[in-house]
Amino acid sequence: MKEKIHSCKVRIILSVAMGLLFSLGVFAQQITVKGHVKDASGIPIIGANVVIKGSTIGSVTDLDGNFQLQAPQDATISISFVGYKPTEVKAAPVLMVVLQEDAVMLEGTVVIGYGSVKKEDVTGSVLAIDADKLTKGMATSASDLLVGKAAGVSVVTDGGAPGASAAIRIRGGSSMSASNDPLIVIDGVPVDNQGISGMSNPLATVHPSDIATFTILKDASATAIYGSRASNGVIIITTKTGKTGRVKVDYNGSFSVSTKYNEVSVMDSETFRNFVTTKFGAGSNQAKALGNTSTNWQDQIFRTAYSTDHNVSISGAIPNMPYRASVAYTNENGILKTSNLERVTGSLSANPNFFDKKLNINLNVKGVYNTNRFANQGAIGMATQFDPTQPVYMDNNNYGNGYFFYMKTDGKPVDIALTNPVAMLEQRNDESTVYRSIGNAQIDYRMHFLPDLRANLNVGYDVSKSEGDVIIADNSPMTYTSGNFKQGFGENTYYYQLKRNTLLDFYLNYAKEIGINNIDVMAGYSWQHFYNSTKNRYPYSAAFAQSKGEEFYKEGDEYESENYLISFFGRLNYTLLNRYLVTFTLRNDGSSRFNPDGRWGLFPSVALAWKMNEEAFLKDVDALSDLKLRLGYGITGQQNLGSSDYPYMARYMYSKAGANYYFGDTKYSLIAPLAYDENLKWEETTTWNAGLDYGFLNGRITGALDFYFRETKDLLNTVSVAAGTNFSNQLLTNVGTLENKGVEFSINAHPVVTKDWDWTIGYNISYNKNTITKMTLNDDPNYVGAIHGGIDGGTGFNALIHAVGKPFNSFYVYEQVYTPEGVPVEGAYVDQNGDGKTDEKDLITYKKAAPDVFMGFSSQLSYKNWDFAFALRASLGNYAYNNIQSQREAWGGSQMYDQTGFLKNRVTTAEYTNFNNARYLSNYYIQNASFLRMDNISIGYTFNKVFTKDQKARVYATVQNPFVITKYDGLDPEFNNNGIDNNIYPRPRVYMIGLSLNF
Repeated sequence: MKEKIHSCKVRIILSVAMGLLFSLGVFAQQITVKGHVKDASGIPIIGANVVIKGSTIGSVTDLDGNFQLQAPQDATISISFVGYKPTEVKAAPVLMVVLQEDAVMLEGTVVIGYGSVKKEDVTGSVLAIDADKLTKGMATSASDLLVGKAAGVSVVTDGGAPGASAAIRIRGGSSMSASNDPLIVIDGVPVDNQGISGMSNPLATVHPSDIATFTILKDASATAIYGSRASNGVIIITTKTGKTGRVKVDYNGSFSVSTKYNEVSVMDSETFRNFVTTKFGAGSNQAKALGNTSTNWQDQIFRTAYSTDHNVSISGAIPNMPYRASVAYTNENGILKTSNLERVTGSLSANPNFFDKKLNINLNVKGVYNTNRFANQGAIGMATQFDPTQPVYMDNNNYGNGYFFYMKTDGKPVDIALTNPVAMLEQRNDESTVYRSIGNAQIDYRMHFLPDLRANLNVGYDVSKSEGDVIIADNSPMTYTSGNFKQGFGENTYYYQLKRNTLLDFYLNYAKEIGINNIDVMAGYSWQHFYNSTKNRYPYSAAFAQSKGEEFYKEGDEYESENYLISFFGRLNYTLLNRYLVTFTLRNDGSSRFNPDGRWGLFPSVALAWKMNEEAFLKDVDALSDLKLRLGYGITGQQNLGSSDYPYMARYMYSKAGANYYFGDTKYSLIAPLAYDENLKWEETTTWNAGLDYGFLNGRITGALDFYFRETKDLLNTVSVAAGTNFSNQLLTNVGTLENKGVEFSINAHPVVTKDWDWTIGYNISYNKNTITKMTLNDDPNYVGAIHGGIDGGTGFNALIHAVGKPFNSFYVYEQVYTPEGVPVEGAYVDQNGDGKTDEKDLITYKKAAPDVFMGFSSQLSYKNWDFAFALRASLGNYAYNNIQSQREAWGGSQMYDQTGFLKNRVTTAEYTNFNNARYLSNYYIQNASFLRMDNISIGYTFNKVFTKDQKARVYATVQNPFVITKYDGLDPEFNNNGIDNNIYPRPRVYMIGLSLNF
């Protein structure tokens, strides 16, 4: 018995001992890990993620690269940081971890013309932008994403209409009469950017969610590979493709509310009544013309608009073929009543590869079905001057379809009266339908027998078909006051356009690293054909046709045109010791737009770069991660004339006056010769560029500084034809020189990186000055310049000039005289030449439309699952001619009251200036239009593990255009009309909520 008790005691003691030992073992498994993380050169890595594998427990390295955490003794610890290969180590009390650079990431490629190069080997002024990292607001086209995002790149949308076009300028304009638009290349296809009838913005073909990257080529050393089309820079858009791995489904959707937040300051009904009776008396004809209602016409034509946008994509890969497909639907309503854009876009890409990836094929197809209802934007200007004491509708069964308009004493419409703005919108139906597709097949083959040699074939197309109708209802107010008949007959105009752009590119590329030398040589051939067919029908209405006993439609004009561009091009990239780089390009372009004797243009460029941080005297500077000096020179051309494919050929046109010659009883219409220059040639731009790329703290701070000088010679310019030549119009010829010089600076920083916080900021600033240095073939001291820029209200008045020694699009006005209190004195201008009178000889060039400086600033901040972002943009030194004010300020004569019995509203400043007559060319109306605009501000929250651990959802709210700070007196300081503000579709304030899902 005693033995049993003793045995039991022993077992208990052993059990307790074993338990204690096990507990001690478990306790011993939890250890404190102290570590230090650095790169291969010994520089501490700040903000590296340190995580216990298989758990959510982790830490982040501090400013010295150190970390500390509690971990099981046998745990595996994972360390990662952007730009370095992830590393896993076993837990230990002390860890020293060295992260190796990720060659794939660091040597990521930048798409350039006909190929790509490593980021670190770029020699020209090239900027690559990841579209997914942009601070976004409401975007319906690619151009919307670029606003304020790149130094030297100005993007000004054409107001707030749905799908509005945009003027994109890279380092200012290089031409006065030819196009200043950059060349746009989408997935290897240089697209036609001359516009599509019925589609405001050609870039709306690609949905913003489908864009992967933008690459902006700014200097000639980068753009010269595109030769004759690269004077205004190049924007290369690359769309998203599939990746190997699991199938991925993405959804991006938004709902937005757009509101009018500003309006032209005009008199309300009470102020207007008082103004009229004060100026003319209570018993005057002017006072009798007042109505007895109160109407805010701007409120009547604008609305709160609701819009939606949805994009769904699916991507993945089947053996040897990544793929991606997407479809999107956009329905955008404008704040101007009746304006609408409805669009369906689709894209499909497949990237099969064969023979161990020696043969790679990229297939891309994009398409859009776009319908537009264009509102009559003339209603905006009309609303600012229509009498606020008159009603919107009136009881009249004979005229106007129920809308108010002015009647004569005999009961018939006043045919010179202002048109009811609401009727201008609701009684005019301007609709279009556009089909467009862009696609290409790119085949790249790396030779089996010589892997360093590649052959690349790219065949592509850009085809669009558009048609539209503009229908004005019979008997509407505008049929009596404007249009082709002014007898109550409506109109029905039809147009049709077919455009085809086909492309074939082929090049060979040989790249080889030989010891300390790296050689990359490319040579190729390009063929591109542009075809354009248009037709229209005359604006006859059913009522008019019936009154004339004619058919409903009358066939109108039909027009076909085409041009070809054939090119040979080559490029050499050479690198010595991974420090010294040189790039030489040469392109020879032949365009059918020029005379056969002079249609070929040669466009060379050369660029040098020095990776200073690779030198021995800088390699040990821990804080320096990049320092590269760049120098570039090149010549580019311009053959985008805008108006004709045959400007060098003799052409004729029917007499505009309708002159006829009768031979017997037969009538012959007379024709007149058009002016032409058979020796028309390329417009050429020479660019010099010096730049410095920099990076600090393992790339946490990066940026660039560039200086450039651009000179355009043989400007394609329109000049007046000498009297007696029998030509019926002006002549397009090569004359003049224009210079652009400027500075660009950009900086991107990642100032905060912790476990919970992440902050990225970007800032860019650009300065550009352009000067016209020559405008005539021979010096003429009496030649003041090319006066242009017609303004509303005064027939024959022009407010702009191109003058030697001045910026293009300078204003050409009189210098206003003011009272000591600062009030403008009516009709009093400075006598510039001292001859005792004021005439056109006293006009001066004054200010200009283009800004001196523009800048952009963006910030993206995240805390755990929350994110907050905004984008600011500023423009400094730009001026605007306030045509709204100059036309609607004077009150005397017929300025405010017409003898037929109707009044026109005035802007509120009319009481201040008290001008009796309009003073259109006073520099009082040239106003500072500098501004600071908040483009968008957003806040979002991301839900991880929605259904599974790989599924995420982000909800966000965005306000677009929340505020603009400016001294400008007009509606909006930013518009695309060469500095003349006369009828802007206002940008709305947009409130948007959105959802992004990733499966």
